[in-house]
Amino acid sequence: MTDATLAARIYGASHLTGQFELRSGRVATEYFDKYLFEADPALLDEVAAGLAALVPDGTEVLAGLEMGGIAVVTALARHARLPCAFVRKAAKPYGTRRLAEGAEVAGRRVLVVEDVVTSGGQVVISAGQLRELGARISDALCVIDRQEGGAEALAAEGIALRSLLTRADLEAAKGSS
Repeated sequence: MTDATLAARIYGASHLTGQFELRSGRVATEYFDKYLFEADPALLDEVAAGLAALVPDGTEVLAGLEMGGIAVVTALARHARLPCAFVRKAAKPYGTRRLAEGAEVAGRRVLVVEDVVTSGGQVVISAGQLRELGARISDALCVIDRQEGGAEALAAEGIALRSLLTRADLEAAKGSS
């Protein structure tokens, strides 16, 4: 499957129109509901296969960020044959009280996995927390880079952003869906 074909499938599955308030407070008339492509097992598997080719050599653990990154990292782990960690936004005050559940991250080369990167803020925060736990992080991987400053924010933290698709890819797919 080509990137253009995958972009068209994701666009068709997740593009919505209407009135949508964004986290920034801005109102948009178009919206990509990432959970719609993450909830489709066949489409998610195709996404994961594409992402697997982008996993840097030497990666030891895939770290999926709560919440959308969890579905993506689980599917990716099957294709990349790597263990994964599930990263909370904050450690829970009970149970294991861990920020990262699953595979151990301390002393290991960890790839941060997110579904969509906009400003990169949550990836920067989570990568910092994982580094405090001893993870070695030089790269992050996402399904869609919205091209709104995320790659630059991550680069400032010494993290290279790898993306399967960009906002431009989805806009080009408009006519194909």
